[in-house]
Amino acid sequence: MAAERGKIVIIGAGHVGSAILNSLLGMNLAKEIVLINLDREQALGEALDASHTLAFSYTAGCAIRVGDYEDCRDAQIIINTAGPSIKPGEAGDRMALLETNLSVLSSVMDGVTRYTRDAILINVTNPVDVLTYYCVKKYDYPREKCFSTGTLLDTARFCKLLADRLRIDPKSVTGFVLGEHGGTAFIPWNTVSIAGIPYDRFTEQFDLEKPIDREQMIRDVKASGLDIIELKGYTSSGIALTACRVVSSILFNSRSVLPLSVIPDGEYGLRNVAMSLPCILGEHGIEKILTLPLDEDGERGMRGCDEYLRSVIHDIDMETGKVHREGWLGGFPPQHTNPAAAGPIPS
Repeated sequence: MAAERGKIVIIGAGHVGSAILNSLLGMNLAKEIVLINLDREQALGEALDASHTLAFSYTAGCAIRVGDYEDCRDAQIIINTAGPSIKPGEAGDRMALLETNLSVLSSVMDGVTRYTRDAILINVTNPVDVLTYYCVKKYDYPREKCFSTGTLLDTARFCKLLADRLRIDPKSVTGFVLGEHGGTAFIPWNTVSIAGIPYDRFTEQFDLEKPIDREQMIRDVKASGLDIIELKGYTSSGIALTACRVVSSILFNSRSVLPLSVIPDGEYGLRNVAMSLPCILGEHGIEKILTLPLDEDGERGMRGCDEYLRSVIHDIDMETGKVHREGWLGGFPPQHTNPAAAGPIPS
């Protein structure tokens, strides 16, 4: 069955799913939105609440309803948010959610693939990188159509933090956070610029008293989400706009370059892993993975991230979703406490 253009299915109607619903409506990005949730009454309440915004002039007409997996049959885009998130006071590593969310994801993918492998599937549930790999490998979902928001939100946080330091608009920052949406994420600083001004000239160009502390910057980026969780209880606004940024590039075929978690096919010498890399995203999904000219620091960061994520994937039974070893849950295994020291990526 042909996809219905503008039909979006959101799986999971918790804090993140409901925030994405309302952001899609506020940005007029959908023709029809279907919510799928274990607690059907909760989803019905979210749909009813959101439907009342349609009476205001800034919101275009959109059909909002509660449905089931059969609604995926003709969906253009499916956004998966199902599964628990890190809560205040819990371990600060998204990988601690792995085994629980592998089980949730298996249920979700059993439902989705019963009806489609044609819709573009955007995973938001953590740990996004490993779950994206699991979706593609176990369920034979096309790799160009199954990916996650990855480090796009980390990149937004980086742009805001750097812009605050330089006293400029965050939208003027060009640069990415790449790798894992988690502890081994890294910034390829040699590709960061402002209006063509490279990173190593920021101190003089922006009249800084001292250079940007690169290590502190990536630590602050990684801590941002956990800070929000401890203060607010959960994250929602940032990830909602992140998902909408991805959706808009698909709907309008804008071919935006975004850092999304995908399975590479030899780019950067990488295979058999999913991590965030700069991708051209259009109406048919991932069109191309771009290869940045990484310096030695960037290569070390990429290699450390690759080794860590592959060590996690290695311990997953792809048939059952069970995790064989728990030594790394809640933190890096000993050999990965310093990802930047892992050495260059093999050719």
